[in-house]
Amino acid sequence: MRVVRSLLLLAAAVAVPALSAPGTLSAQTYPSNKDPRSTLKPGRFDAGIAINGMKQVSFSPKPAQLDTVRGLTFINSDVAFSTHYIYQANFAGFTIWDITDPAKPVIASVTKCITSQGDPTIYGTLLFLSAEGAGNRKDCGAGGVQDPKDHMAGIRIFDVSNPKAPKLIKNVETCKGSHTHTLVPSPTNKNIIYLYVSGQQGARPDTELAGCKNGNDPKDPTNSLYQLDIVKVYLNAPEKSEVIPGARIFADLEGAGECQRFCVPTRTGTRPGRQQPAADMPAGPRNCHDVTAYPEMNMLLASCSTHSILVDIKNPEKPFRINAIMDTNNFQGRHTAAFSNDAKKLIQTEEWGGGTGPMCQASSMQQLGGNTIITLDAEKRQKQRAYFKLGSAQAAEENCVAHNGGIIPVPGRDLYVQGWYQGGVNIMDFTNADSAFEIAYFDRGSINPPRPVDVPSAAAADPTVRGGGNTIGGSWGAYYWNGLIVSSELDRGLDILELAPTAQLSANEIAAAKLVTYEQFNPQSQPKYVWPPAFVVIRSYLDQLVRGQGLSSARTSAIDAALTAAEAKTGVARAAALNALTVEVGKDIATAKDAARV
Repeated sequence: MRVVRSLLLLAAAVAVPALSAPGTLSAQTYPSNKDPRSTLKPGRFDAGIAINGMKQVSFSPKPAQLDTVRGLTFINSDVAFSTHYIYQANFAGFTIWDITDPAKPVIASVTKCITSQGDPTIYGTLLFLSAEGAGNRKDCGAGGVQDPKDHMAGIRIFDVSNPKAPKLIKNVETCKGSHTHTLVPSPTNKNIIYLYVSGQQGARPDTELAGCKNGNDPKDPTNSLYQLDIVKVYLNAPEKSEVIPGARIFADLEGAGECQRFCVPTRTGTRPGRQQPAADMPAGPRNCHDVTAYPEMNMLLASCSTHSILVDIKNPEKPFRINAIMDTNNFQGRHTAAFSNDAKKLIQTEEWGGGTGPMCQASSMQQLGGNTIITLDAEKRQKQRAYFKLGSAQAAEENCVAHNGGIIPVPGRDLYVQGWYQGGVNIMDFTNADSAFEIAYFDRGSINPPRPVDVPSAAAADPTVRGGGNTIGGSWGAYYWNGLIVSSELDRGLDILELAPTAQLSANEIAAAKLVTYEQFNPQSQPKYVWPPAFVVIRSYLDQLVRGQGLSSARTSAIDAALTAAEAKTGVARAAALNALTVEVGKDIATAKDAARV
C-alpha cells in the first residue's frame, strides 16, 4: 500500500492531520555488561535509574495493606484499564488507582483477597480475577484452606461500579483453576462475554468439584486436561456466569511443525544454560500459560509450553485450532503473545526459569528467556523467524526474563513495550521480523545488594528457593494506554512513563500514537488500532522515510515544506494543496527505496 499518498488523499478529503518507521539495524546479540543498566546502584526505593527514550511521569509505592516481603504472597501482578482507573492485581488482592492526574495517582481502594495470581480484566463495571493455587478461599480470607469445600480456583467476579467499595459477587469454579484468562466479547450478543481460562495445575479432585478428572489421554472428552476452559459471563446477570464446554485444541499436536530457524536438532542431555534434559521426542502440551485474543481478526494465539497454537475464535463458544508450531530446544516455556496491528506478525515470550531466576546475566543465551518473532502468511501459517533478548546484562541478584507487554500504536511500525521483571521495561521495534532491535528502556538497580563472596547463603545454594534468597521484583508487565506506559512493579509499586523523542522515535510518531485512545483496555484482548487522517500521522511516515533513507532527502524536504504550507491553509484551499501534493508524491513511488511507505 502506498501509505503517504493514500493519507494525503484522505486528509484532503476531510481537511485534517498523520506519523514513522526505521531503517535496517542489526538484531540484539548477547547481553552486554557495558550497558548503563548493568551497573546501577541497588536499593528498593533508592536504586539507581537508567532511562532512554522514555520519561518517568510518576512512581507510586504499594499500599501498606499489600506491602510485605513474604515470598510471592503479596507481589503485584497484571493490570487492566478503564476510563481514569488502573486495576493493579496482587497475589493477595488488588488496588484501584485513580490516575486523573498521572503525575499524582491516588488510591481509590485496596481490596484484600488471597487470589494468586490475580490477573485482572475489566468489562463495564465488572472486574474479573484469575485464581489458582491451594491457598485461595471462597471468602477471600487469609490463613489457607482448612476444608476443601472452602477452596476457590477459577474466576472471581467483582462489581466495581463504586471504585471505592468493590464487591465480590461470584466465584466461578474451574477444574484447573485460572493462572491467567483472556476476555472476548460476543460478536452477536452485547450482554455476553467469554473468558478463555488458562489453568496450569492438574485437575481438582472430583470430591472437591464435581466432574473434574485427571488423565493422560488428550482424546478423552471427559479429561479436564488438554482443553482451554471457557467461562460464559452474562453481563445483565453476572451471578449466573458459568463454565461451558471447553476447547480441545491440543489433540494430535505431536506432529506440529518445528520452528524454521535457529533450532538445533532435538537431542538428549542437558540443554545449554538449563539444568534439565531436552526431550527425546516432542510432546504436546496439556494446557497453556496464556492466550492472547485479537477479536477483530477472529484469532487467538495460545502460548503453551513448547507450542505456539493459532486458534480461530469467530464462534467464541467453539474455537478451533488453525495450526501450531513448536520449538523444543530454545522455546520450551512460551508465556504470552501479541499480534502486530495487521496480524501478519506475532511476538511470543519465553519465561525461562519461571520469572524468579536471574536469566539475563552476561552468560545467559540470547535464544533463551527472550522473545521470538513469528510471521503469518496468507493462509495463516506460522513461521518462527528470529529471537530478541534484552541487551543489558543484569545482576545475579535480579530475577529477569521476558514477560508481559503490548503494542504501541505508532503508524507504520511494529513496536512492542514489555516488562522484564528486574530487567526493567524496554521497547522493541520488530517491523523487520528478522531484525528486531531496542529503541527505549527504563530500568532500576537490583532490589538486593550483591552478596559478599565470603558470606554464602543457604537459599542461594538451594535451587528450590525462589530467587535464590533475593527479593522477587521488577516489571510484571508494561503496556501503552492512552499516551502513557504503565508498568506494574512486583515489589515496589506502580510506574507511569511516557515516550520521549529520540533518533529512533520522533515527536510526530509519539503524537500520532496519542491519537489512539480507548475507554477500557485489557492487554491480552488486543484492539485494532485505527488512526484518524491527521497531519501528524502523515509526518510520522515522512519521518520514517527520512530515518530509513527510503526517499531522497531533497524529496522528503520538499514534501515537508509542502505539508507545512498546506497545514497553514483551511477548507478548500487546504484540500487543493493536499491534492496537488498527492499527485507529486505519486510520482515518487517508482524511484523510492521504500515505495510501500511512500
